[in-house]
Amino acid sequence: MIKCERMKTLYDVQEFLKKHGYINLFSNRLDAIFFMAQELKTLYDAGLIPDQNDYFTADLILRREHRLESEKKTYDEKNYRD
Repeated sequence: MIKCERMKTLYDVQEFLKKHGYINLFSNRLDAIFFMAQELKTLYDAGLIPDQNDYFTADLILRREHRLESEKKTYDEKNYRD
């Protein structure tokens, strides 16, 4: 299993969630990140992710990726209008 010291990217979080049965089928990246965060919280609340560090590391990665993707989308929309 991917442990928190090795989780650094969105792909690592996807692989971590895949071990728990979650497979991402969303084509929209922001939607995928949102639902991965929901699934991560559900798994943690159900006690299926026993290591708190794994949960917090994955959550931080998802928050960072969501922020970066939102900024990228905003930047692209702004440049499209100009």
